[in-house]
Amino acid sequence: MTAALPATFLAAVQALLGEDGWRTDDAALAAAAQDNSWRHQLPLGVAFPRDRTQVVALVRACRAHRIALVARGAGTGTTGAAVPVDGSIVLSFARMDRIVDIQPGNRCAVVEPGVLNGDLQQALAPHGLFWAPDPSSAEICSIGGNLACNAGGPRAVKYGTSRDNVLGLVAVTGAGELIQCGGAYTKDATGYDLTHLLVGSEGTLALIVEATLKLTPLPVAQAGLRVLYRDADAAAAAVSRLMAQPVVPTRLEFMDARSLQLLRGNGAQVPDAGAMLLVEADGDHDTLPYLLQALASAAEGEGLLALDVAMEGAAREKLWAARKALSPALRSIAPGKINEDVVVPVSRIPELVAGVQALAREFGLTIVTFGHAGNGNLHVNILYHPDDADENARAQAALPRIFQLTLALGGTLSGEHGIGLAKRDFMAQAFSPATLAAMRAIKHALDPDHILNPGKVLPPV
Repeated sequence: MTAALPATFLAAVQALLGEDGWRTDDAALAAAAQDNSWRHQLPLGVAFPRDRTQVVALVRACRAHRIALVARGAGTGTTGAAVPVDGSIVLSFARMDRIVDIQPGNRCAVVEPGVLNGDLQQALAPHGLFWAPDPSSAEICSIGGNLACNAGGPRAVKYGTSRDNVLGLVAVTGAGELIQCGGAYTKDATGYDLTHLLVGSEGTLALIVEATLKLTPLPVAQAGLRVLYRDADAAAAAVSRLMAQPVVPTRLEFMDARSLQLLRGNGAQVPDAGAMLLVEADGDHDTLPYLLQALASAAEGEGLLALDVAMEGAAREKLWAARKALSPALRSIAPGKINEDVVVPVSRIPELVAGVQALAREFGLTIVTFGHAGNGNLHVNILYHPDDADENARAQAALPRIFQLTLALGGTLSGEHGIGLAKRDFMAQAFSPATLAAMRAIKHALDPDHILNPGKVLPPV
């Protein structure tokens, strides 16, 4: 595999990283060849730098030899953003996994990109703090990957996504220059906001080597509601009511009728209903009952079947265990899954849900919809059998229709998974030529030779 790499490049990289920092064995190449998508491409080698100095030197070597470089965290992404391109090498941040500093007084932590989200949360808990992003893969995904795709999770409705919870970055551009932006402060009106530009750029502009994260105090108390509705339209209308009143829920999750059937089939104690909302609030012991009452009042309305309160403890945990069991349960329907994380304005959720149901009927497919309704971010799962040519074709034909529906409702292609390769070619529908040209100009300014994760995010010209 290494024959395609210039001897001068190999010598430089081996001298820089040592035997254990540069690998071309089959096991290392295979481990870096894919993420949590269906895409697969073997790289020419895998680099494991230990610090920012090595990252700078590696990027400069790649630029000098015009070698594409794809950064990799834990590989839990679903859009192919971390999948190598032909003729590229992978830079793994697995060894850059230090929690550099926790500053409770400033409510921030300084971390390297290879730190796992779950490990960070454990380190923060004794300080009474947490980092808000909580994707479903939180225990095993990396902070660098969270920042690269602007990961969110159920808590984003109240606490925001990764972009809302980062204060500063240190990164290496495609030109091999180390840049610093932001810091341990929450207000900054100096120059361009490079911090938030880099978050969500999927490693196409610069490689994050250190991040200063905004932390939040752990809540004193939490409680949830389980609300059942006659149909998806009634539940979707309730989401709009819930988000229109003053109390912001910590989490607001939507599950359609097919989702509930799946949960029951996997042993969850979920009554028969057309749709369900899981609503959670946090606060202190004095205010929490009033917050729950406000949310319960908003949840009531046409089509309500039942509303149950789960306070702290086992009842609340069962609610969220049922929600977390949903994605794995999809495998029991069909081996093929196209999982899109589209977003629409909250007020348009009823139209999105109705439109997806209509597409399921039109294409004769099982489409399961659930997700973070408080942000208008729903996961639309098209389920199919890849070996069935006709069903495969119908699934692929339904996908652009879902994006068309989303954009027609004033929405966007992704809320937390990113674009990668999976949605790259739909970007031309989501943005005007002038907007895409501005994005390409930014790409060229920070990565003049286009060596960082080429072919991702932006469609070909």
